Amino acid sequence: MAEELSAYIEGLGENIWRETGRLEDVFARAEKGEDITIGFLGGSITQGSLASRPDTCYASLVYRWWQERFPKGNFSCVNAGIGGTTSHFGVARVDEDLLYARPDVVFVEFSVNDDDNAHFRECYEGLIRHILRCDWKPAVVLLHNRFYSDGHSAQRIHDEVGRYYGLPRVCMGDAVLPRIQSGELDRDEITPDGLHPNDRGHELLAEIIRSELEKMYRDFRERNCTEEKMPVPVTYNRYENARRFRNDNICPVSCSGFTPDQTPQTAITETFRRGWTAEHAGDEICFDTECRCIAVQYRRTVSGHAPKALAFVDGDLEHGVILDGNFDEDWGDCLELQVLLEAQAPGQHRVTIRITEAEAVAMPFYLVSLILA
Repeated sequence: MAEELSAYIEGLGENIWRETGRLEDVFARAEKGEDITIGFLGGSITQGSLASRPDTCYASLVYRWWQERFPKGNFSCVNAGIGGTTSHFGVARVDEDLLYARPDVVFVEFSVNDDDNAHFRECYEGLIRHILRCDWKPAVVLLHNRFYSDGHSAQRIHDEVGRYYGLPRVCMGDAVLPRIQSGELDRDEITPDGLHPNDRGHELLAEIIRSELEKMYRDFRERNCTEEKMPVPVTYNRYENARRFRNDNICPVSCSGFTPDQTPQTAITETFRRGWTAEHAGDEICFDTECRCIAVQYRRTVSGHAPKALAFVDGDLEHGVILDGNFDEDWGDCLELQVLLEAQAPGQHRVTIRITEAEAVAMPFYLVSLILA
């Protein structure tokens, strides 16, 4: 199906459904001095990983372009970047973390966090459709990065979605990687790890985005775009209305040994909040759901030995998934997302998480959330 879908989108050409009138409308309103909110949604690069200060992150530098280009405008900015997260989590959290602010423009960046497969094409399309369907009609600009070490990226599938919906796209990796490969640019001068930019790297990414925005701004005066009805999805589109459930909006049908975490969450990057903890073999928590797709988020920690759990649906132990609370990398605790079910039709399902191994526990197992679609 993936190859057929790619060929189908390729055959449709560039002007499939153009919504660029939304961005042009924001340009016009900014010129008039209206209130404009700029939003960013993505992973660690958007969050500002390895930038020395928040104001040297590419998102802050792009936001500054809007302020400088439109001095009459009254701008505000919401950065909803969370490191190590994908568009699957993005679509489940976008309402709480970004859309509450009713942004006029949303920059979306997940190409180095998503994998190049059908699952993430579907999640990404669901995210884009979810934003486009907002009643205030925000503009959407897609940002594509690449690993500078090997070029790895989900850009191909993200760009297919972007082309299908006629969205502006900025392929930052394509502008940087060839310069590194040719020797024109020293990779170590812009990123210490082959992915996350330092201050110079963030400035370079922002320069590419600002340049494309300048072109869009120049072009908008010459266009007369009208928005058409949103097209039908090109995937199964099961994730457009995905939601995240934590201990403040879902109650387990049964619970033995799992304790709700009541620690207040003061920032969206404090992801290990409002979940449940457990540390003894046999501890178990169950949820009754009605959905087509089920995923769980849990913590994989670098801070000592943690339990392992088995997650399964509708009592199907044979197809259960091991959730290992231990993380063998050194950059910090990992917010892991594990898919348990993807069905074509909605149905009632019982989700069970059971601690199976808990020896010499230094950190409890942390169940962060359920993501249902």
